[in-house]
Amino acid sequence: MEQMHVITLAIFGVLLLPLSAYAAVYDVSKEGVQNRDITNALLKVWKRAVEAPTASKVLIPKGQWTLKQALLAGPNKAPIDFQVEGTVTAYSDPFDLPDKKGEWWIGMNYLHSLTVSGGGILDGNGKVAWTKNDCHKNTPCTSKRLPYNLSFNFINNSLIKDITIKDSKYFQSNCISSRNVTFQRIKISAPAESPNTDGIHIARSVNIKVLDSVIGTGDDCISFGDEIKDVLIKNVRCGPGHGISIGSLGKTNEEKDVTGITIDNCTFINTGNGVRIKTWPSTPSTLKVTDIKFTNLIMQNKASLVQISKLKIDNIKGTSATQDVLIFSCSSTKPCQDVHIGNIDLRFSGDPKLGGPTTQCQNVKYTSTGKQNPPLCVKTSAPKPLPK
Repeated sequence: MEQMHVITLAIFGVLLLPLSAYAAVYDVSKEGVQNRDITNALLKVWKRAVEAPTASKVLIPKGQWTLKQALLAGPNKAPIDFQVEGTVTAYSDPFDLPDKKGEWWIGMNYLHSLTVSGGGILDGNGKVAWTKNDCHKNTPCTSKRLPYNLSFNFINNSLIKDITIKDSKYFQSNCISSRNVTFQRIKISAPAESPNTDGIHIARSVNIKVLDSVIGTGDDCISFGDEIKDVLIKNVRCGPGHGISIGSLGKTNEEKDVTGITIDNCTFINTGNGVRIKTWPSTPSTLKVTDIKFTNLIMQNKASLVQISKLKIDNIKGTSATQDVLIFSCSSTKPCQDVHIGNIDLRFSGDPKLGGPTTQCQNVKYTSTGKQNPPLCVKTSAPKPLPK
């Protein structure tokens, strides 16, 4: 069986309108809300906003609200600002949904010129669902599919900013088949032990940005599927969680190339990995992964980072909980190549009796500039015991 590619290292635009520019403001609290449940009210005002010929705002005002489920779909005729100022909480039963086939709690599909903002909280109330999720243990899962908190599909020229997404029953958010979408100043949180609560999953999309955000989950802070072009992840703090993962890729022939992902100026705190790229071994897929840049990353007590071809790793610093701070473990038939490594300063935070930090390399072709601590692809030995 061919070895899987794994490299592990411890390591747009949207026009924002002033309030006076909106021809209509649709406030869900003025639509006959009963028992703080805004489900019917939100669906009612959303239909008006989608049909409005000029820019409109859908408002969830400050306060505590509950929501069963909502599909907020287009196409819309004019820009929409979905302003969440209050705290909206899902019901705890993960399977008591009006649309049981919907893989979302709040779904936003086929929209353009959308802004989601307001400083509010979308609380997926996932504690009960986590006990019913066996996907992290069994493949395929025996449990029913659980809903995402906030799902974006076929969204163009849009901005999601200044909101909190927390405690989803499954993935916190996704961005699929979309173009020119920016996530900025987003806070995403779930306990470290919550299964499959990826922060943002991105796939089949072009020109996506995640900026100035804090993400801590029980799975990947950000994960990527296939068919991606031009993604920037910058100024993101990740942890707890598994880190940032590209893949696994290449499982089927239908998957398409991944190109142009930059992860810059990010900090990883107590995450299982740093940044990873994962591909399936012995696959017939001809998928290519190229133009990937990992720069200016800080690791605090990390176990590992990953990559494949045309990779840049530069200005990586911090501490590692494992002694092997950089591991290239690549396929012998398709080695990792065109890898450039710049300045690295990673320290082993474990027992000093084990020795200093180490690196391991297998089937990787690289060039280096600057200084690397520890030295690249040199397995250093443990310190000699002191004489008695």
